[in-house]
Amino acid sequence: MSDNLIRATVPGVRVFAAVTTELVEDARQRHDCYPVASAALGRTMTAALLLAANLKSDESLTIRFSGDGPLGEIIADAHSTGIVRGYVRNPHVELPLRGNKLDVGKAVGQQGHIYVTRFTGLKQPFTGSAPLVSGEIAEDITNYLMVSEQTPSSVGLGVLVNPDLTVQAAGGFLIQALPNCDDDVLDKIEHNLATLPPVSQLISDGKDAAGIIEMIFNGLPISFYDAMPLKFSCPCSVERVSNMLISLGASELNEMIEEGKAEVCCHFCAEKYQFSRKELQALLHTINRN
Repeated sequence: MSDNLIRATVPGVRVFAAVTTELVEDARQRHDCYPVASAALGRTMTAALLLAANLKSDESLTIRFSGDGPLGEIIADAHSTGIVRGYVRNPHVELPLRGNKLDVGKAVGQQGHIYVTRFTGLKQPFTGSAPLVSGEIAEDITNYLMVSEQTPSSVGLGVLVNPDLTVQAAGGFLIQALPNCDDDVLDKIEHNLATLPPVSQLISDGKDAAGIIEMIFNGLPISFYDAMPLKFSCPCSVERVSNMLISLGASELNEMIEEGKAEVCCHFCAEKYQFSRKELQALLHTINRN
């Protein structure tokens, strides 16, 4: 099934659910992630998409996990239109399983912070933060929303990795109660969540985003809204990288010209941009001309 995100409501509660298998696999391939890194990065990108789905058009946000675990920083940028990109600083981390699960909490770390920056068109973006509570991503997102944004929420995230390291299933959901929510509705949802299998298992078994929502809101009148396609995409380009090289100044460019070439790799998508001596000289000419 194609990656997508669906929003739905019942009286007093809204939910966003997403299937992100293809885009998480895309990120895994780009960054050559080992399983625990795939899981941590996939959960973070999925969470970013779920939070961004509630933004206005042309708004975006960044989630950054900075923990004391071996993965180092994990960053995901998501746009309200369903585009996401992300990277993990140390993708080749290997850890023993915790039971039969990937030990994402240990890989991320229990000491550190989560930071969420919202780009809403204002002059200065807003950044909120909260301490990590487990490193498992979903629990940390839930805690952040409560502590920093005073929004009671329930978050479920999951990434299932095959023995050959490919991503078999990935996705998640975000549930938020509105101010007028009835306690009986919340009780029903809590009951449904208590018996809900892991979200990655649901997707692996063939459930789409709408099917996950139907299980969460089982027994309640659901209103669905249009599905939004999701994909991994990075706005980096030759033009942007060229402008970045120009911004380094003539001295830096002269050093590259002496070396005869330069290579720039985008952190977010791992795309590599090669510049020959002639191309670097053209960039230097642009600086001298201005």
